[in-house]
Amino acid sequence: MTGFLLPLLPLLPWAVAAWLFGVGLYAIVTSRHYVHLIGCLSVVQASTYVLLLAAGYRHGAPAPIFYSRPPTLAVDPVLQALVLTDIVIGATVTALLLALVLQLHKRRGTIDPERVRPMRR
Repeated sequence: MTGFLLPLLPLLPWAVAAWLFGVGLYAIVTSRHYVHLIGCLSVVQASTYVLLLAAGYRHGAPAPIFYSRPPTLAVDPVLQALVLTDIVIGATVTALLLALVLQLHKRRGTIDPERVRPMRR
């Protein structure tokens, strides 16, 4: 790798997280379909995975497996556990939202946000 790009390497995960968040947010704003909207929400949530992993990563640090005495530097295992929790919660929320969209399609016949009429009282 060339020498002038080496100092920018630690910023790469942060840039990827910001790019995923921006692309997902733009797609949510311009979405015309509820299933597409839920997929874009998953992309935004993927940016949080990258962000948490970037926050806990230490360059050159070993995995957090300690046998006798802990090394002075290790990758943060708490943030890795938070990412796993985030993945499980994201999958649950996505499944719930897709079930709601399926019920909307059964009752209203459409999943286009512009064509869904408000409910009457």
